[in-house]
Amino acid sequence: MDNNKNTNPQGNEKKNKDGKPEGSKFNSFWIYGLIALVLIALNVYSFSGADTDEIGYGEFKEKVANQEISKVNVINNRVVNVYTKAGEKDKDSSPAFGQARPDFSFTIGENENLKEQMTAIQKDAGIPESDWIYPTNDTQVNWFAEILSWTLPIIIIVAIWLFIMRRVGGGGGGPGAQIFNIGKSRATLFDQNTQVNVTFADVAGLEEAKEEVMEVVDFLKNPKKYTALGGKIPKGVLLVGPPGTGKTLLAKAVAGEAGVPFFSMSGSDFVEMFVGVGASRVRDVFKQAREKAPCIIFIDEIDAIGRARGKGGMQGGNDERENTLNQLLVEMDGFSTDKGVILMAATNRPDVLDSALLRPGRFDRQIGIDRPDLTGREAIFNVHLKSIKLSAGVDPYALAEMTPGFAGAEIANVCNEAALVAARRGKQAVDMDDFNHALDRVIGGLEKKNKLISPKEKNIIAYHEAGHAVCGWFLENASPLVKVTIVPRGIGTLGYAQYLPKEEYITRTEALLDRMCMTFGGRAAEKIIFGKISTGAQSDLDQATKMAYSMISVFGMNEKVGQVSFYGMQNDAFTKPYSDETSSMIDEEVRKLVNSQYERAQKLLTERRKELELLAQQLLDKEVLLKSDVERLIGKRPFEDDPHKKGVDSEGDVVLNHSPNGKEE
Repeated sequence: MDNNKNTNPQGNEKKNKDGKPEGSKFNSFWIYGLIALVLIALNVYSFSGADTDEIGYGEFKEKVANQEISKVNVINNRVVNVYTKAGEKDKDSSPAFGQARPDFSFTIGENENLKEQMTAIQKDAGIPESDWIYPTNDTQVNWFAEILSWTLPIIIIVAIWLFIMRRVGGGGGGPGAQIFNIGKSRATLFDQNTQVNVTFADVAGLEEAKEEVMEVVDFLKNPKKYTALGGKIPKGVLLVGPPGTGKTLLAKAVAGEAGVPFFSMSGSDFVEMFVGVGASRVRDVFKQAREKAPCIIFIDEIDAIGRARGKGGMQGGNDERENTLNQLLVEMDGFSTDKGVILMAATNRPDVLDSALLRPGRFDRQIGIDRPDLTGREAIFNVHLKSIKLSAGVDPYALAEMTPGFAGAEIANVCNEAALVAARRGKQAVDMDDFNHALDRVIGGLEKKNKLISPKEKNIIAYHEAGHAVCGWFLENASPLVKVTIVPRGIGTLGYAQYLPKEEYITRTEALLDRMCMTFGGRAAEKIIFGKISTGAQSDLDQATKMAYSMISVFGMNEKVGQVSFYGMQNDAFTKPYSDETSSMIDEEVRKLVNSQYERAQKLLTERRKELELLAQQLLDKEVLLKSDVERLIGKRPFEDDPHKKGVDSEGDVVLNHSPNGKEE
């Protein structure tokens, strides 16, 4: 029972947010402080001369000659305490602290002989030798100063050590702040006292993943439903997906829906500079979880401690990380399923995790969370737009079409940027124009209004971007154009053409060739119009080269190289996946492929030079052209494909990951 509780006048105990009594508590340091004050008071009282009058040597001689002195005491050959006969009669019979205070005092030099001086004074005064008074010598030691001289350095060293250890252990006053709690878990507990407000209604675009984790929540609420049939809930659930797709948000929703204790922590919370601390924290968090079962443990970014062991050959900190992982493996395989302790973890790097961590019995279930499709993006926009004051013309479906490849975090950023743009413009509600500016900000970067570009360079940029636009407009498998601009944005971006990639998962060779040809549109336009090329196509060349190497060495789209793929073997820096002859063949075929598409782009733009000139001049005048402007200038696109039509042809060989912004510089 706690005897140091702080209660209010009504008798109710005051508690903090953790449910623990708050208020002033007894601290042992108060005892140490009180003892120190007493010692200081005694020292000051014993060695101060505040209650003793000082006299001169001449007055002292007179008192000795007149026989007024009863006792003379020399302290440490320096201070002379004088006791008079009259003073002895007036003083109390019980002196304070065992000795009487002197009536007078004065100091003498270290080499002075007071005994000889007093003998001479009394002899000259005619005092009988039997009545002579001789000084006594005493030695007094300032024990407080002596003790302090060797204890103070120790106290300072201990204080510095405690300060460092408190800082290393977490600082402040929370758990782990004390030196003996450094091995304790840093997990944040969410229970009935600290409810999580996120629910599955706040998670959009992850319907399949929600169904998987809902089963976990249902088991924690109704375990007999599954155990009655002999089923066992997975011990571990691993959420895998790119950054920003909603892994941590889904875990928060599980905590909000389950209604059971939820321990949340990061993989880096186990990492510490002291040996054995990580393993100790793993043991502690699982111990707390068993005490509160049924419950959920969530470890975010588990790759911080779950990397494959025995790689790299590093010692020291690497051994400590492996010890932490070993303890985690033991704990996951050590508790039984009927305890109701479930481990959830999230990572965007599943390829670096240890195989023992991923085996059945530990992480039985892996839930893939990918970037949302068109329907998922619309649902995510509907969630984030609830907190924004919108005008009547905002269409979530149109916004979802404009953001292909965007993850949930990127969509949230777009919505926030749109609200900031509207507030900056002094509007009362956010409209579609604000979202368009927000997309330009997210995709292209901050607009560089103060960047001075010479008319000659601006002319080159206009024809470069017009070349991209014309090639994309008249190539069947190229992505539809959304916007082309020569307004400088971001770092090193002097202009860009924005496209709307198709919602597809496989791509044929013809589509890749058309996209490569469109990529060369900017350089081809410069060559046709000016007869020279510039450095503005650097990113285009990089993109086309990577695409060509992927087609030949990964996707097997070259007849001479054959139906081979070196994708997996290319990731090993120490093993060459093919011979020197094959390497030369790949380089030669890549060069042929790139040159053929560059010549194709030149041929197309030569045939469409009129359209190229028209778009470039309009870009110089307006700086920004939308799809409607292009249709007005050069007519509708000859291909009536709906970029979002359902039922994509199931035939094909290639799986591509499209760029989230659809930008072509």
